[in-house]
Amino acid sequence: MPEAPPSPWDSGWYHFARACPSPNFGPRPDGVSIDLVVLHSISLPPGQYGTTHVAELFTNRLDWNAHPYFKSIEGLRVSAHFFINRQGELWQFVSCDDRAWHAGVSAYRGRSNCNDDSIGIELEGLEGDTFTPAQYETLQSLIPAMGRHYPLRHIAGHEHIAPGRKQDPGPGFRWEILRESLGFPADFYPDTTLPNRT
Repeated sequence: MPEAPPSPWDSGWYHFARACPSPNFGPRPDGVSIDLVVLHSISLPPGQYGTTHVAELFTNRLDWNAHPYFKSIEGLRVSAHFFINRQGELWQFVSCDDRAWHAGVSAYRGRSNCNDDSIGIELEGLEGDTFTPAQYETLQSLIPAMGRHYPLRHIAGHEHIAPGRKQDPGPGFRWEILRESLGFPADFYPDTTLPNRT
């Protein structure tokens, strides 16, 4: 019998991502099921792409004096599990086995504190802006890889788990690309992203 291929995961770290460990994480509560993927958008400064500032923010190395906008977020301690830049390059900041600090005050599927049982993916972008084909291609390989390792049941945007407080990834994100390529059941997605729903 042929040997099974080696797992691309090692203690929650994905071998095909560039590891850049963040100190901003903690343990997940006992017994949680890691079944939710949360998609975000981020750029620093907002609308400027190709900088190193997102990685610097997630690793607590951002120079708050480097841009006037940074003074408004000074002292922020946040992280996500993954970051996908405009070229589709994948970075990982927190093990998926651990709790990253990406969701904030949130609720989804009748559960609060979405950080406890979710994996956060930040896309380099801006709320309302579009995303690149390379970013979708990376999502199309990353999410199935996560689904083979974790019991995924839901994919949502930050806007769906914190409505009224957050608006990312926003109307520029094409949910139909994920629906058509991933082949997950319709109930994986928020109702507002499904065809013929409002």
